[in-house]
Amino acid sequence: MKSKTDSLTSKDGTTIGYRQFGQGPGLVLVQGAMGTADNFIQLGESLADTFTVYVPDRRGRGLSGDDSNDYNVQKEVEDLDALFNKTGAHYLFGLSSGALISLQAILSLLTIHKAAIYEPPLFVGGAPVDLLKQYEKEMAQGRLAAALVTAMQATQMGPQIFNVMPRWVLELLTNMAMKSEDKKAKSGDVTMRMLAPTLRHDFQVVVEMNGKLESFKSIHPDVLLLGGSQSPAFLRADLDALEKVLPHVTRIEFPGLGHSAAWNYDKQRNPDGRPEQVAQELKRFFAEP
Repeated sequence: MKSKTDSLTSKDGTTIGYRQFGQGPGLVLVQGAMGTADNFIQLGESLADTFTVYVPDRRGRGLSGDDSNDYNVQKEVEDLDALFNKTGAHYLFGLSSGALISLQAILSLLTIHKAAIYEPPLFVGGAPVDLLKQYEKEMAQGRLAAALVTAMQATQMGPQIFNVMPRWVLELLTNMAMKSEDKKAKSGDVTMRMLAPTLRHDFQVVVEMNGKLESFKSIHPDVLLLGGSQSPAFLRADLDALEKVLPHVTRIEFPGLGHSAAWNYDKQRNPDGRPEQVAQELKRFFAEP
């Protein structure tokens, strides 16, 4: 199924582009770190028989610009507010740092009637502040591969074998992966090299939202918490903590799946993607009265 693209202007003048699939009640999907709307194409297609699915590119990536000099979570919420107002959507799904943004949006926007949240990195055990600072330093030095390795270590998202590899090997492999991707990239593709600078936005979201767990007690809409049994332990602990404070909550764990389950399945890039399974639970949840 082909999507169509459209755009809107956010409160601060930033252009936010988005993809649209299907027909039915409006459902907005919010991406996490190192992703664009394209990573949710298969999820959008799996939901399109039931919903009109809107998949925005977060500011600074893909179809969207970034006209602000003072990035913060509120800017992302304003972008969502503009999208909800334009489309009339009332449902929301957020992944990772996009899930953190979604939690803040639920607190702020009355237009959201129900929301599904996939593994928000709340870091209830403490945020990896030193690694976040190291990422910023390496980016300032132009050492993209080093910065991406640091980001991977901060979020614990790499394969287990990466934990025993020397740092220089990880940087070498990351450099090789970026060069290979650059050679294969087609017009309109958003590469790791292009996305690396946007990680500072995701890390700022983490820092801003760290310590705000208790504020989620005032969330009134029904919330579905989603996660995978193979995801890092700190994300499961974050879901445990969030489940205890949300007033109206349901929780589902996908056996054998991990943090990237909602992303497109790709044998090479994301063999762990299972967007159809995630879509089944979203359909079930949002269909309930």
